[in-house]
Amino acid sequence: MKLKRNYIHNNKRQIFRLLPTDTGKLIIEEREADKKQAFFNCLDIESGRKIFSNLQLDEKFWLGIEAVYKDVIFFHKFGKPDLPQHHGITALDINSQQVLWEDEDRSFLFIKEDKVYSYQQKFEDREYFTQDYLTGEITGELGTDSTSINLIREEVIASEDFSGYRFPDVFEAGLPSAADEVLSKLREEHLISGRIEYILIDDLLMFNYHEVNDDNSLNNIFKAVDLTKGKYILEETLNSRTHAFAPDSFFVKDDLLFLLIERTKLGVYKIIFN
Repeated sequence: MKLKRNYIHNNKRQIFRLLPTDTGKLIIEEREADKKQAFFNCLDIESGRKIFSNLQLDEKFWLGIEAVYKDVIFFHKFGKPDLPQHHGITALDINSQQVLWEDEDRSFLFIKEDKVYSYQQKFEDREYFTQDYLTGEITGELGTDSTSINLIREEVIASEDFSGYRFPDVFEAGLPSAADEVLSKLREEHLISGRIEYILIDDLLMFNYHEVNDDNSLNNIFKAVDLTKGKYILEETLNSRTHAFAPDSFFVKDDLLFLLIERTKLGVYKIIFN
């Protein structure tokens, strides 16, 4: 069993969001809060090959990603910079990095069968629409019945496939014996603050914990163990001498391990089962 490093991504900016796509790509949202700048990058998820880097739209900071669908990224703006309400739709083609369409009047809800479901806020209610995902052309006027729209939205959410994702659980006694032994021994031998988070896939145990330093700062440590051999196959300090816990620092998609290091660096490893 091995963890082979495929690539490291590091633009020395805070990584705000990671979005794997269903077409084998990885969208990385980075932010410089002090400069009010947001940057977007796209990599081939397996190799790390850059598809685009440091992309910015006309709005440089008060924007975010609603969804990625068939190599189109749907961005939103904020109604006001200090309010969370999403406003407007901008559709960007990943491969050409060209804006396909924009709609300042409507806001994004969800996508189903190549149709963007959107709404326009009225004084007392919302008016709902469907729009072609490639052109923004209005293909349906759905009125103001939010109940029927919410039912469709629930169907879309229920149909989403997250089977390839594995996110950490909090360790409690009672895991299969080999994994339980490793983590219990770790807790006995190290000065650990907070919880231990782990992912167990067959005989591969991956976990992170916060170890207390002499000055009471914390090191966020990641380790991976091949339980069949009782051997550590990867160790990485994810955050050093921090004074805050950093949960959700790693996850797995399919056979790739993603590690967020010092909040600005992404390490991607291939999980190889012998």
